[in-house]
Amino acid sequence: MRTLYHHTLSPHARKVRLALHEKHLSFDERIADPWQRDPALITLNPAGEVPVLVEDDSHVIADATTICEYLEDAYPENSLLGAAALERAEARRLAAWFDHKFMREVSDHLVGEKLIKRVMSRAAPDSRALKAGRENLHTHLQYIAWLIERRRWLAGDHLTFADLSAAAQLSLLDYIGDVPWDDQPLAKEWYVRMKSRPSFRCLLRDTVPGVPPAPIYADLDF
Repeated sequence: MRTLYHHTLSPHARKVRLALHEKHLSFDERIADPWQRDPALITLNPAGEVPVLVEDDSHVIADATTICEYLEDAYPENSLLGAAALERAEARRLAAWFDHKFMREVSDHLVGEKLIKRVMSRAAPDSRALKAGRENLHTHLQYIAWLIERRRWLAGDHLTFADLSAAAQLSLLDYIGDVPWDDQPLAKEWYVRMKSRPSFRCLLRDTVPGVPPAPIYADLDF
């Protein structure tokens, strides 16, 4: 059985979970802790990072971007990149934006301080990091709204890895109730559509031990 090694708090692993469901590919989920140097995880991926996908034939594919590109090549049905070269380039550009820029400027500050730090060490969050994350989040939400004002989905007329990358990052912020959705109704409208997709159900069932989700987290009509 195809198996995905992931962690609830990894937005990159969340992106791959969404991609597998959007591709209608069945898989088992196994939690691996990248912060504790899990020996089983390191055996599969010497970098000790999630996600890691193990195919039915035991081939191992590591790294979220690599896994997503592999899924698109191996299972081209229900494309998550699009057909035209420029559309695929835009989907990749925006996926990288949220995988790296958004994570560095927003998720590392808010999710890192309010979820990961609490789970790992029960330490109090750094107020300066929280302030920086919230300020940066407003800019990114404005960009999502700008894109959605001009397109049906972030990269164009079709759902792509760009949408999955952005939604995976935002889902963890939504878990802790840190997204000011009412400030950006267009961004909220896009996220409602993402949250209502069958692929998103796996994320909405996630829980973090000791940290209950915000009341709106699993609410499709928030």
